[in-house]
Amino acid sequence: MERTGAGEINSNECENVSSKREMSEEFEANTVDSLVDLPFATIDIIDDCGITDVPKINLERSKENEWNNKDKIKKRKKKQKDYQPNYFLSIPITNKEITKGIKILQNAIKQQDQRLAKAMSGDGSFHITLLVMQLLNEDEINMPQQESCASAEHAIAMPRKNSGIDALLELKPFVEEILQGKTLTLPFEGVDTFGNQVGFVKLAEGDHITPLLEIADAAKRTFQEKGILAGESRTFKPHLTFMKLSKAPWLRKKGVKKIDPKFYEKFISHRFGEEMVHRIDLCSMLKKKQSNGYYHCESSIVIGQKPIGIRDLINEALRRERMGLQSKVKQIKELLLKPETQAKIRRELFEGRFINNSNEGNDVDFSAILT
Repeated sequence: MERTGAGEINSNECENVSSKREMSEEFEANTVDSLVDLPFATIDIIDDCGITDVPKINLERSKENEWNNKDKIKKRKKKQKDYQPNYFLSIPITNKEITKGIKILQNAIKQQDQRLAKAMSGDGSFHITLLVMQLLNEDEINMPQQESCASAEHAIAMPRKNSGIDALLELKPFVEEILQGKTLTLPFEGVDTFGNQVGFVKLAEGDHITPLLEIADAAKRTFQEKGILAGESRTFKPHLTFMKLSKAPWLRKKGVKKIDPKFYEKFISHRFGEEMVHRIDLCSMLKKKQSNGYYHCESSIVIGQKPIGIRDLINEALRRERMGLQSKVKQIKELLLKPETQAKIRRELFEGRFINNSNEGNDVDFSAILT
């Protein structure tokens, strides 16, 4: 018998190791892509899912250990699915100096690799995520009705009290107590990435960090006390995202797996400007964005001191009033279209006609009236 050379054995072993490493890297990439396409995405997501740097494969590892590792991965993925945030508290970035600087940064990166254009955050969407949460239906989103509808007083049921908007409104006095009448100004300086997957403008260090962290903690506590599934296990790290590779998954097939640091090296110490915090919004991750590119906003609270004119005050008041009325009208329509509600209204409104043997009430088309 011919004896196999040691060189051949090592070559085969290296091929097996290389193949397993490629599979592991592909699994890591797919997992990151499925998670970072959210406003709150950070490198900590990888840590929560148990994905770390690919370890060296021990060729003597038993099959039993391999199956145990696969089982752990399945459990981690199942745990992640149990909590899927779909709403978040946003601090919008409105300073034109900051947004202009970000556009210059984005254009500089695109000039070096035009393929990255699809990975850029859109105009009007720049923000800091303060808190993420899960709101499953309209009752968990909308503020409860305090007054009943006079035309159908007994037919309309009140939604549950612990809503996202209700929690947001309760957050305002806590924020005001933290700020104590002072303005919260956030300076942005420099650029970094989360795992070379998410590019963001950094929040500079300073005295503003403490009150911002306190507001984030107060928000988490307020929403959780309402019974809303909110917050994350990892530490809050405020950042201003300007690009995410997950926005263009096809880039990986083109060989673009990471954000090359050389693309933004000229902006490492660049000062983008300061944002004076004046508003906190409850936004949807999934609903269609507004015409200006900003997220769908359910409600807002105005905080801090902002030098605004009477026109801005009127517009803000009208906007909040309009949002409240739209929410109420939607709830009333949904309730009036329910068969049990329609039946009760028919009995009350057409009782006199039934006595006179009139059946006109049976021909009422509520769906046509409400459209």
